[in-house]
Amino acid sequence: MTQPLLRRHMATALLLAFLSCGDAEAQDECRQPEPVCAARASVFAIAGPGGIGSATRLSATELVTTRHLIAGVKKVELILESGERLMAEVIPSAYEADLILLSAPDLPEGPAIAQRDSPAASPLFTIGADVSFGRVRAYDPGAILLPPAEDHPHARLHHTAYGQPTHSGGALVGADGQLAGIVAAGGDGRFEAIPAAAIAELRRKSGAEFSAESKEIGAAIRICMLNLDRHRAGRAPLSDEEASALVTSCSRSRNRQNMDLAARVLGMTGRFDQSIALFEAALEEDPNALNTRVGLAVSYHLAARYEDEIPHLVFLMQHLPDDHQVLRLALQAGLWGGDRALAERAFQRIEAVNPQMLPVAKRFLENPPPRPKRR
Repeated sequence: MTQPLLRRHMATALLLAFLSCGDAEAQDECRQPEPVCAARASVFAIAGPGGIGSATRLSATELVTTRHLIAGVKKVELILESGERLMAEVIPSAYEADLILLSAPDLPEGPAIAQRDSPAASPLFTIGADVSFGRVRAYDPGAILLPPAEDHPHARLHHTAYGQPTHSGGALVGADGQLAGIVAAGGDGRFEAIPAAAIAELRRKSGAEFSAESKEIGAAIRICMLNLDRHRAGRAPLSDEEASALVTSCSRSRNRQNMDLAARVLGMTGRFDQSIALFEAALEEDPNALNTRVGLAVSYHLAARYEDEIPHLVFLMQHLPDDHQVLRLALQAGLWGGDRALAERAFQRIEAVNPQMLPVAKRFLENPPPRPKRR
């Protein structure tokens, strides 16, 4: 079975699971603040080529979701809480980030989510489709890790509010229920949302006149997804042509997470120069992207380029001081890269947050093995 066909089968299975779970037992009480619970009525499950996701209602017939779920198709299915399904039209867009608008003239009456006029503040709550419960849910709150980087129009809001793939396109709201951002990506307890302020630019670059640009971005997303499916499951070496196709398609997809995923594949297959360059390009788009910076540090580490890795580890230790992976990398890179002070700071944090790791860390600090050769 080909990867696109497999993905369609998986999406269909998830859709059936979502619809089959919408029973009385699944109608759990919302435990979040009342405005957050009320905002659930503005979020819907959708089914697209990228699988089950979410969409957030902006007006009577207009919704917004993440573009990687759409992957260039012209229509997607909306799933109402009743289980009813209706089609929404994808509005062509030249917006160069992971957002796109949907038009659903047959959408029943209901509230449109209110957008914040001020910058987001903690706590933040994710609202999105949950396949396990067959409904849209509001999750326990999280906090802001880093705000969108200034003077970077495609920078994201980085936070700890729980997320999973089916929440993509859903709403990230404050305790007042107002929209702070659209859920986009994340992992390892670090999540990202596209700031709600970006919707104004999305609208300016959306409409029939942008069909050609929209088609080009959609094609790049599909090709990037195919390339990632083909290569990220293993560590088999990539040919020059395969590596070039991966870099080109995922860069043109205008999705920083796709760039991260491609860079990880390149790093794990030993193409360190290309991996590092792609991670660096992603950081230029969003300097506060913590998951991107962790990935870049890992690629530098695998390539034994510790001096180049150290500035990124200093940044990460400032913002993720208790992350076990960051601390391990900082201990090793500090010693092998000539920054013993960094290694000692990492050791002190390990002592505080991960005592099980302490004996191994102490042996490494006191008697480090020879530095690996640069790759």
